Amino acid sequence: MHHRTPRAGGNPLCREADRTRARLRVGLVVACLLAAICGIGVGRSTWTDSRRAAEEIASHRHSVQAVAVGESAHRAGTGLTGRPVSVAPVTWRDTAHRVHTASVPVPAATRHGDTVPLWIDDGGNPAAAPPGAAETALDAIGRGAGASAVGMLAAGAFVGACLRGVDRRCARAWEREWESVEPRWSGRLRPGQGTGDD
Repeated sequence: MHHRTPRAGGNPLCREADRTRARLRVGLVVACLLAAICGIGVGRSTWTDSRRAAEEIASHRHSVQAVAVGESAHRAGTGLTGRPVSVAPVTWRDTAHRVHTASVPVPAATRHGDTVPLWIDDGGNPAAAPPGAAETALDAIGRGAGASAVGMLAAGAFVGACLRGVDRRCARAWEREWESVEPRWSGRLRPGQGTGDD
């Protein structure tokens, strides 16, 4: 008769379900590490692309000094915050020395004759400032962290579902084993069993 020899260093009390749980937990750690590495890759790629795009935008943006030709007034904000902004009519010269006039956002309490910094595009029209290094870095960090979080959450959900499946199988196996052991352990006879039956 052959006896199964326990593996070297193996715990004879360790069930297959315990080994499965251990493998799943190790898999989760590995998956989280891979998600972190992927997040770093996404962040680096975003940083490179965003910096290149910012440089392209900056090559078509020009900072000029505009002169207020009227008093500032408050206007309802259109951004996410919806806060009112101060605007005033200003005049400026573009890179071709053409004169432009328009109402643009200005610092509060800007008065007639004050100079205000203004970003313009190649056509001399008011434009947003080119993205700075801090904005580019925050975008890259946010995208990288988001990619890592998605990967880790997906791995956690998968491993959690697998662990719940293992627990359900263990519970069913335990119930089957208890059904065969409990009558002998408690002395209660099973249906159809006589006092002399084993």
